[in-house]
Amino acid sequence: MSYFEVLRRITQALDSARIPYMLTGSFASAYYGSMRSTQDIDLIIEATPTQLQSFLNGLAREEYYADVETAIKAQMSESVFNIIDIRTGWKIDMIIRKSRAFSREEFSRRQRAEMQGVSLFVASAEDMVLAKLEWAKLGESRRQIEDAATILKLQDDRLDRQYLGKWARELGLSRQWDDAQRLAKS
Repeated sequence: MSYFEVLRRITQALDSARIPYMLTGSFASAYYGSMRSTQDIDLIIEATPTQLQSFLNGLAREEYYADVETAIKAQMSESVFNIIDIRTGWKIDMIIRKSRAFSREEFSRRQRAEMQGVSLFVASAEDMVLAKLEWAKLGESRRQIEDAATILKLQDDRLDRQYLGKWARELGLSRQWDDAQRLAKS
């Protein structure tokens, strides 16, 4: 079973539970930039404890491993929990949308996209750049800056640079933003 089949099945389950989501992480970055190796799927979700319980209870136990209690704790602390697709071994990181202003705006800007025949919501290109810059700051990772620069280079005039500059300043990412812009121009 391909990555896209795993993604199709999990997003259909989220839709059935009426849980809004968006693809983020390496696969969303690849949608706008270039692919790199990863072993997990990252989805940001906006769910109540009741929705989470319904969603997880609806997943077939022979197909998925997920712990409801861990998911509820993650929802309360705005953190992450995992679902494992048993047949493929894919790990799906379910990231609870944070309540901060940027996270609310980022989630509201998600876009419907078509990836290998799978229709799903994905973070905008600008928000993927900002996410990569945040991850670069947190982990001191040059790879994340390179990913952001690739999106900047490939999406170029389609990007809202004013939006990017505003949030880079507000999120304390000015150094990472400058580095990614320099790298995109080289």
